[in-house]
Amino acid sequence: MGKRIILAIVLLSASNAGFAQKTKKNKPRPQGTPDLWSEPADIESRDLLNGPGAESMKPDLSRVTFIKDQAGGGYSVNYRVRDGAGKIWVAKFRDESQPETAATRLVWAVGYMTEINYLIPCVKIEGTPPSAQKLKKCGDGFANVKFEARPKHVKRLENWRWADNVFKGTKEFQGLIVLMSLINNWDLKDDNNRIIFVPGGAGRRRELRYIISDLGATFGKTGGFLSRSRNRPESYAKSKFVDGVEGGRVRFAYSGKASDLFSNITVEQSKWIGAWLSRLNDTQIGDAFRAANYTPEEVQLLTGAVRARIDQLANLRE
Repeated sequence: MGKRIILAIVLLSASNAGFAQKTKKNKPRPQGTPDLWSEPADIESRDLLNGPGAESMKPDLSRVTFIKDQAGGGYSVNYRVRDGAGKIWVAKFRDESQPETAATRLVWAVGYMTEINYLIPCVKIEGTPPSAQKLKKCGDGFANVKFEARPKHVKRLENWRWADNVFKGTKEFQGLIVLMSLINNWDLKDDNNRIIFVPGGAGRRRELRYIISDLGATFGKTGGFLSRSRNRPESYAKSKFVDGVEGGRVRFAYSGKASDLFSNITVEQSKWIGAWLSRLNDTQIGDAFRAANYTPEEVQLLTGAVRARIDQLANLRE
């Protein structure tokens, strides 16, 4: 399973919703080992086309039916749906589907806990509400829909906070922040973070996985309300990443929510995540974008831009 960054339950603070809390149904809150990152010992062979769910977890598209609107979608339209095998998914539409699919694969590739998702270029969904008429179509189906898994055995718990969590200050957490700048994720708000409980069994430990559950505001340009963008490959490729180094700290050209997170990241921490990213080859990076149904020209542009940013991390000097 590889080396993991873990912390004992006793280190969890009350601000992270103490594990003795009761749920609304008065049941004890699940307990487990907090998990953010796991050493990706197989990084050179990781399949970024299929991502963390691999080929085996892909949705059965023989029949997909609408269940209900999914609350909390924010910018995107989200439906809860059932596939042909009876599995439940959250289907995401609009501009965030493609960048989130690619971002998830890159984040997972270097060892971080993520959602499991797949981009479906064209899918028919039965029983959708009238509001679905406004969504992008492809024949009698919907175009570029991201399917995000909702396995029965997994429990989705509360949000975790960027400014106050059990991993704060570790190189793995700092590396995650660097990664958010690398993919231009300008929407770093706590509502996009989630703790996922994965039960143990068969020799496996019970885990509390700290994930970023929404990576849709990526691969565009960071900035304020009027200047930022998502899913704009050309804007992403033209934007700056590293501004320089001062006093052993890296200055990132990041402009978005929670910008203060980037004020104290060292060269060593940046090079640590850069070293992991450097072990990905261009085919793997390109597969992350191919999985998101970008055009061949966009795949080439985005792959080159990501590689250039990885090289900037690798070449940092004190």
